[in-house]
Amino acid sequence: MLALLIGFFGGLRALTPPALVALAAASGWFALGAPLGWMGSFAAAALFPLLAIGEMVADKLPSTPSRTAPVGLGARILIGALCGACVASAGGGGLVTGAMLGAAGGVAGCYAGHFARTRSVRALAVPDFAIAFAEDLLAVAGTLLVVSQL
Repeated sequence: MLALLIGFFGGLRALTPPALVALAAASGWFALGAPLGWMGSFAAAALFPLLAIGEMVADKLPSTPSRTAPVGLGARILIGALCGACVASAGGGGLVTGAMLGAAGGVAGCYAGHFARTRSVRALAVPDFAIAFAEDLLAVAGTLLVVSQL
């Protein structure tokens, strides 16, 4: 279930889950064995948070393509698989099962987030930025909740 959930939050913000997984693993919250041990490295813990912040900024720009476009969706599938495998590894589960659940969660989060954001902007008559910021908070809080369970 945690692998599916972290994938879902990756569907909202692709780089938030790997940023928080890398920070948590590097801080010793949980251990990641081979072949995922690199996610707990100093380099991963430094790089992924910077990328996540960049993604959150870029997401608010009008020129940013939809997350459901092939590149965005593909990134969410791959990141969901990576983070799902990390969660499964940290919890003593199978890497392949974790990766598959994470990838499925990435697809679900991608489309659910897109649907919720576009509908909320119209229904609430608020700027897209406001809903996008709320989505950022949900992705961070949800990912922290998942990571805290490991």
